[in-house]
This record gives sequence, C-alpha cells and structure tokens, in this order.
Amino acid sequence: MISRLFGSKRNASETATESAVQAPPEPEVTSDGLFTRMKQAVSRTRESLAAKLDDVLAMTRTVDEDALERLEAALLTSDLGLATTTAILHDLRDRARRQGIQSGNELRQLLGEQLRGILLSPPAGETAAEASPRVVFLVGVNGTGKTTTSGKLAAYYRSEGKSVLLCAADTFRAAAIEQLEVWAARSGVELIRTRQGGDPSAVLFDSIHAAQTRNLDLLIVDTAGRLHTKSGLMDELGKMRRTAARIIPGAPHEVLLVMDATTGQNGLQQARLFAEVVGVTGIVLTKLDGTAKGGIAVAIAREMNLPVRFVGVGEKLEDLLPFDAGSFVDSLLGETAA
Repeated sequence: MISRLFGSKRNASETATESAVQAPPEPEVTSDGLFTRMKQAVSRTRESLAAKLDDVLAMTRTVDEDALERLEAALLTSDLGLATTTAILHDLRDRARRQGIQSGNELRQLLGEQLRGILLSPPAGETAAEASPRVVFLVGVNGTGKTTTSGKLAAYYRSEGKSVLLCAADTFRAAAIEQLEVWAARSGVELIRTRQGGDPSAVLFDSIHAAQTRNLDLLIVDTAGRLHTKSGLMDELGKMRRTAARIIPGAPHEVLLVMDATTGQNGLQQARLFAEVVGVTGIVLTKLDGTAKGGIAVAIAREMNLPVRFVGVGEKLEDLLPFDAGSFVDSLLGETAA
C-alpha cells in the first residue's frame, strides 16, 4: 500500500491520508440470477411463512374469515408488523366481500400483488447529481454493518463501471478507519482518512475535493454510528451535510440508513426516529440471510415510506444486492405469486 499526505484545507492541524490500493479483480459475477440469490437470502423467512401459508391454502377452497385470520397470524410472525398486516388484511377482506376469493392460489396471487404494491410505493430515493461526484452518506447505529456495507457498496458501483472514492468519516469508533481500509483494498478503491478522533467534516472536505480533482463518479461516506438521542453526534452529521452542500449543491445526493434485519420491529422504531432527524432517502437492509423475519422490508416501505435500496445477504464482497420488489416477493411466496 502506498500512502502520502493530503493536507486539509479546512484545518491545518487535521491531516488526511490518502491510501491508494492496487485494484483486485472485479467482484465475481455468479451464474445465479437475482431471483435465485434473493431466494437463498430469504430462505429462512420463506420456510417460516411458506409453512404457515401452505397450511392456510391447503385448507382453503373458498376463502373465508377463518382463512384470513390464519393468514394474518402468518404475516405477523414474518415481522410485517401489526399496522402493515392490518392494512393488507383490510384490502383482502374488501376483495373477498366484493368479488370473492375462490381459491388458495388466488389468495396467494392477491397477497403477492399487495406486497409488491407496498414495496413499490415509496419514492425512488435516488436523485440525479448536477455535478460530480455523486455523494452518498451511509448512516445508522453501531452494529448494523455500516462500515462493511460502505466497502461492499463501493465494490458494487465499481462493478457497474463507476469510479469510486471512499471517505472514512467514522472517526469516533475505535478501529473503524482500519476496518474500512481493509474493505477499500478488497473493493479496489482508494480511501481518504484521518486519525481517530479527527474532524469528520475536514476529512469529508478533503474527500470531495479529491473526487472532484480526479473527476470521479461517486464518493461514499462512512459516518459514525449514532443514536437519535446523541445530540452531539447528530449535530456533527448536520455539519457534514452542510459541508457537502457548500461544495456541491444538492449534496449529499443520497442518505442511506443501514438497518439490521434481525432486529425486526425494534429496529424499525429506532430507524423511524433516526430518519426524522437525518433526512434518509433509502434503506440498506443487512443480514437478511440471518433472519426468519424478512417481512420487515415490507413494513419499512409502508410505515416509513422509504425504498429499500440494497440488501445484505452474506459476508462476501459481492453479497450486497440491489433490492428488487418482484424478486423479493416471488422469493417469499413462490413464482406463482407473480
């Protein structure tokens, strides 16, 4: 690794280091399609939901209130949440009253339509940048996989042909900078960093100017993990947003909240309060492969009106997938739901 000093324009006492890494091969493109990989990722949720759903469908010729109540229980155990489940059942009951639902297969198809509609309803969340680079902030609480996701996201965009720079703005957590250095090396991108305890806005300032000088497409900023109740850290994030906007109008162009899927409804409540303070534009749902409650993705879309942009499905570099509502729902319910 080659290192050289890159002096901060904001504060002479803050010195940012640029770590240049030798680019490894592009992330391996597997033969599995998005549907196959999504199906593998939600296998635990699918097994839980499918078993209960199959029980409902096996006993259902003409859908009645008893069948809908059993479906309601199945959705709740998959962590769609009470509000979202209630809304889905309200629409299905209305359909049953007006037109009837003639079979279990029709119920499965209608449920799939409901889930896809909810997942596709939030705004896209990705806005066009008028000037390069496009600036993306990753925010969230500690332990959600935010730093790891920053590196994987860099690899994803690099595989899409984008030129990417990483900014290590999590100067608060011990070893966060070193962890991101490892992911930068794996991703084949450069990293702008400072010392632990340094000014995140200063290293962000340097990173934006470095990305502009090289005419790079994308700057991904790993911010410090924080809770909405930590006013000092939240104020710091606000300062970073203002710093970015002063240099590039409209920046940050995307603020992705990294959420741990295994925390379920507890994580949703925390994320709701967090989003009110930060101005989130989209969600990255990590550890989706480790939970039987992947229905949280549906609850996020409906209750927070935010799109799920990416899902983490494993530990490998390429295990960050762009979220696709159709593939997700089909993976949960089976292709007959399409």
